[in-house]
Order: sequence, then C-alpha cells, then structure tokens
Amino acid sequence: MLLALDTATRVLSLALHDGQHIFYEATWHTANNHTVELTPAIQTALTRCDLTAEMLRAVAVALGPGSFTGLRIGLGVAKGLALARELPLVGVPTLEITAAGVPRFAGELLAVLQAGRKRICAQRFAWEDWGWRATDAPVITDWGRLLADVQTPTLIAGEVDEVGRAQIADVPLAQVASGAVSLRRAGFLAELAWARLREGRTDDPRTLTPIYLHRPGVPHP
Repeated sequence: MLLALDTATRVLSLALHDGQHIFYEATWHTANNHTVELTPAIQTALTRCDLTAEMLRAVAVALGPGSFTGLRIGLGVAKGLALARELPLVGVPTLEITAAGVPRFAGELLAVLQAGRKRICAQRFAWEDWGWRATDAPVITDWGRLLADVQTPTLIAGEVDEVGRAQIADVPLAQVASGAVSLRRAGFLAELAWARLREGRTDDPRTLTPIYLHRPGVPHP
C-alpha cells in the first residue's frame, strides 16, 4: 500500500493506493493548519482501511512548488515515514499532479496554483501519447502576464481565483476547467508515484528537497 501526501498549498490531500485501486482518498481546504491536521488525517485513513503504518510499502509526496510551510510539513512527514520504515519515497512536482487529473483537451494546458500577493505559479503542458507533459518550467507570474501569452486554445486548471476568472473571461482562446477537474487530488499523485516505482525511479529521503521558485520570505519581482 502506498501513502500519498499533498500539502503544497491550502488544499490538503492524501490517498492510500495499492497500485491498482484507491482504497482511501480525502481532499480538503485548510486555513494553514497543516501541522495539526495532517497526522490525524493519516491515522484516520489507515484506521478506516483497517491498516497500520507497518503495512505501508511506499510513500509519495508533492514536491512543490507551493508554500514553504506546507511543503516543509509534507516532506517532513513523508521522509520520516520513509526513513523510519525503510520505504521507497517518490517526490512528484505539484503542477504535474494538477495536470494528471485533466482529461485530454485539443490545445494547451496551463496548470496553476496560488502563490500569494496576487501572484500565481503556472506551468504549460501539451498532450503526448496518453498524458500531459510539461513543455516548460514552472514560473511565478500574475494573471495579466500569463494570459497575454495565450496564442492557442488553452485550458486553465488548478487554483483559479475570482480575479483570474474575470480576466480569463476576456480572453477568447482561454477557458477555465471545471471545479472537479481543477481539484488537485492525492489519488493522481499516487498513480504518478506508482508509475515511477515500476520504473525504479525513487528518491533518497535524506537528500530530497522541495521545489521552491524563490527563497522563503523573499518577495518575487
């Protein structure tokens, strides 16, 4: 059984996945209470599935971008479990998790998350074979600059606030994905992690670090 943890933003999500099926999944919004909510949520998941921590066989975690505090807490728990129980650990970039939940679209995908101070983190994806593949690195930007670059039919999925929705409505080639599609879920994190595990792609819990686009506490220009 693999435990997947996503604490990258105020949307927390966790899942238990055996490689074929999701046994448990929970996703909820938190008011920056990652520390007090995550560990009890893990215990609830295990209890409801009649499992114990000793029965886990791997751990997956959202790697960032995201909030400094959220990423630190999620990676701390994931790395602690992996080290204590000698479990394989897989880190997956946050916006790849968002993209994994989006069905095929005849155009470009922009996966986004809130970055604070009216900024967003965004990454472009194109459909290849059976899934979305990143075509560039994630960047911190704002809605105006992001939408100014829209030249082809574009679907925007993820954490789209009301400011973003209003500006997207003025761009004929852009549209917002539905709420269900936009929700970043640990079930997709788990499936991405299982694919990496089958390929032998794991991370060292002693050296794995989160993806930050700027140093914590330092404003981005």
